[in-house]
Amino acid sequence: MTAFIGRREFITLLGGAAAWPMAARAQEAGSKHTVGILSASGTPTLNTVFIAALSELGWVEGKNVVFEHRYADNRLERLPGLAADLVRLKVDVIAAAGTLAPLAAKQASSTIPIVMTAAGDPLGSGLIASLARPGGNVTGMSLMAPDLGGKRLELLKEVLPRLARVAVLWNAANPYSALVFKETQAAGRTLGIEVQSLEVRAPDDFDGAFEAARRQRPDALITVEDPLTVTYRQRVADFTAEQQLPSLHGVREFAAAGGLMSYGASLADLFQRAAGYVDKILRGAKPADLPVQQPSKFELVINLKTAKALGLTVPLTLQASAEEVIE
Repeated sequence: MTAFIGRREFITLLGGAAAWPMAARAQEAGSKHTVGILSASGTPTLNTVFIAALSELGWVEGKNVVFEHRYADNRLERLPGLAADLVRLKVDVIAAAGTLAPLAAKQASSTIPIVMTAAGDPLGSGLIASLARPGGNVTGMSLMAPDLGGKRLELLKEVLPRLARVAVLWNAANPYSALVFKETQAAGRTLGIEVQSLEVRAPDDFDGAFEAARRQRPDALITVEDPLTVTYRQRVADFTAEQQLPSLHGVREFAAAGGLMSYGASLADLFQRAAGYVDKILRGAKPADLPVQQPSKFELVINLKTAKALGLTVPLTLQASAEEVIE
């Protein structure tokens, strides 16, 4: 990092003292910081949220900060090389989405600060030592929330009281997705619902997963959110429409694409909060001193147009509790 980082000093002007923001001093001197953005897939909307949040904190692209974007296009084998590329560029901090991208970044560098924008299971995957004291060079936002699988099954039962079989579409290469799937299985046993597995690991796996769903004939589909499934949310939504299959997904983007419902942590909120951590680090904070934060905002989104097409009635009480209703 440059000498400006971590220094909180004042510039004395002729005629008196004036406090100038540190970012403005760096800009005046022609200095720019570099933020690497690493993801298994490109998420333009969320990256826009992240960059806008940094701008509000005084970090303006082209003036005092430069962004280096590296996306694996859901080819997970590319992540280590992309992370190494950011390390070679000597970026000041890496903002990494999901669980696999920060893992690749951590393997590439033990010194460059890494901010997880929405990691699924940072503790279980070994990214951090603990939530309160992450240690090392990694901190940020966790996507994981307790009882998420059970809550999603309960929401589906409110719309489908006779729910007996649910297929879960999940990325078997992602530790977070595996954790949510196991949690959903456990909740299914408690609720008397059979939970079927539809595994994907790469873009080419969706056709096979959809064919398995046709054979299994579930009453509903749940999609676990991760970079791979979010990228192909329209294919998932189109499949559920074609099969007249009620569905619930992890993030609102699925409901916006035509899924019946979504319930999960607000990714936009997590990306905004992650920008706050990047700001702190660029101003001198150490990742080890910044506790990992968990989701604080959850969103239930209901697509009533899809409900009507499926011939379903969504209880008014459920609609009233939704963050958003698409009509």
